[in-house]
Amino acid sequence: MSPLYLLYKMGVIPARKLRPFVSYCAFAGRDKQEVERLGVEYATKIIPRYLRPEMQHTLKQHQAEGTSIVVVSASLDLYLKPWCQIMGLELICSEMATKQIAKQEQMQALNQELKQELKQELKQELNQELKNSRYTGFYVAGDCSCEVKASKVSERFNLTDYSCIYAYGDTKEDLAMLAIADKAYMQGVRQY
Repeated sequence: MSPLYLLYKMGVIPARKLRPFVSYCAFAGRDKQEVERLGVEYATKIIPRYLRPEMQHTLKQHQAEGTSIVVVSASLDLYLKPWCQIMGLELICSEMATKQIAKQEQMQALNQELKQELKQELKQELNQELKNSRYTGFYVAGDCSCEVKASKVSERFNLTDYSCIYAYGDTKEDLAMLAIADKAYMQGVRQY
């Protein structure tokens, strides 16, 4: 993986192409409960140390005003979800898939096809498998970066319902999202 990271740092491979590969290497086959535990630990101990003080202030100001706040990130739900829950924020991000998703699809098919007694027996078996779920290493719906950020925000929210939309970004992967905002900030500097 080191040569790929070097190519990323040299600007040859964009982050949106590297992240899924790194995620696969890091999470394929990993136990869901263990990764979730580590995600909570990361959310509570690591993320707070890297938040820029001026952004913490801005976040608190928006919260005090009762603003709807959504974190939109290409980073993973594994640690962003618990952090956003702690902070009382909504989240749109890259999500890691588990084998549980495939099992849920099987369950839906069973609900349509099998008789009640057989369904119950298979449901118990599948529910046990869900408890022992593992990550596939793949994303549920791709990398949440660039244009995908803007489209996911627009899909989830009717932007005309809001009197003013603020967006904050720190990389060029945020530009499409900033473009749908009334007030856009890149690395803390107002763009328009």
